[in-house]
Amino acid sequence: MKKVFILTGEPSGDKLASEVILKLKNKNPNIEYLSVGGSNLKNLGIDSIFDLKDITYLGFTSVLFNIFKIRKKINSAVNEIIKFNPDILFSVDSPDFTMRVASKVKKINSKIKTIHYVAPQVWVWRKNRVKKIKKFIDHMLLLFDFEKKYFDEENIKNSFVGHPLIEHKNIRTNLDNLRATDKKIISLFPGSRKSEILVLVPILLDFIKIMNIKNYDYSFVFHSTDENKELIVNNVKDSKIENIDVISDDNIKSEILSSSIFAVCKSGTVSLQVCSANVPSIIIYKLNIINFMIFKFLVNVKFANIINIINNKEVIPELLQKECNANEIFKSVNYLLKKPDLIKKQLEDCNKTLEGIRSKSSSSLEASVILNKYLIT
Repeated sequence: MKKVFILTGEPSGDKLASEVILKLKNKNPNIEYLSVGGSNLKNLGIDSIFDLKDITYLGFTSVLFNIFKIRKKINSAVNEIIKFNPDILFSVDSPDFTMRVASKVKKINSKIKTIHYVAPQVWVWRKNRVKKIKKFIDHMLLLFDFEKKYFDEENIKNSFVGHPLIEHKNIRTNLDNLRATDKKIISLFPGSRKSEILVLVPILLDFIKIMNIKNYDYSFVFHSTDENKELIVNNVKDSKIENIDVISDDNIKSEILSSSIFAVCKSGTVSLQVCSANVPSIIIYKLNIINFMIFKFLVNVKFANIINIINNKEVIPELLQKECNANEIFKSVNYLLKKPDLIKKQLEDCNKTLEGIRSKSSSSLEASVILNKYLIT
């Protein structure tokens, strides 16, 4: 029986991996799995060698303070992978963790095929990483077509599979359990890392308080992962704000997003999903000052959001660092909601951008086909 070890580093990667593996299971049921994963892979009956929360950190200083824990987990993962002896090590996103593991595994056992899904953003920072990646990654699965040139230059085998967050999905779900479906919905995306949630949820709760003082016609929905739902729910309870729901079910989240009039998103690829749902938005993010200064020193781009980076202009407003506060978020959201012409222009620009990066079929399907080819050859 063939073996696949799935290596993720955070809940979003666990979700992406599970979609690929679900399709691979349908194609090839005779595969044994083990993972570093979360609830989504667990729901597929795949065990994880340790809790994903143990390696999910945000920012340079957070990683620095936990460096010995992370190193221990890297070495633990390497040992378990070598012991499992898979035909494929399938790593997903989180390159600072997954690629360190893949590099060590490849040195010990070069026969294990290493396939990585979600290329590191070398076009944003640390471009020289590509030369190192060549030594231990057999096949890179790309979310964006424009990434190919960076890996082609180093003769790294790669395939453009498209981004799963911008696939056309037609899922209808009953929303009767929502607290106030008669109100206009504003969706809130505070991130999938605990460290992001601890920073952004209090800011978003203060934003909601301001919105409620000004206007009571809105219902607010936090989009959460299963792992972080309880943390957000507890924050909401402590705030004593009533017009808030916290949802972690993916089908319900998709339906809520498509029913929303606006979204406030943490910087990241979730904005692609929001754009794909044709919902106007703004981007927020906040790092501590040391992390931010390091980030500014290392990055090669002017913007934080992928849509803005691709267009080299601010299509979606970004509120970063000191601008990431309740008052500024309120001003920006309130301003756009009163300017339908600006919303229309944002959505038009976003749709044009998505058409340029959308794959012909399903990203997870294309990724599973590539994995299966390695297993049957």
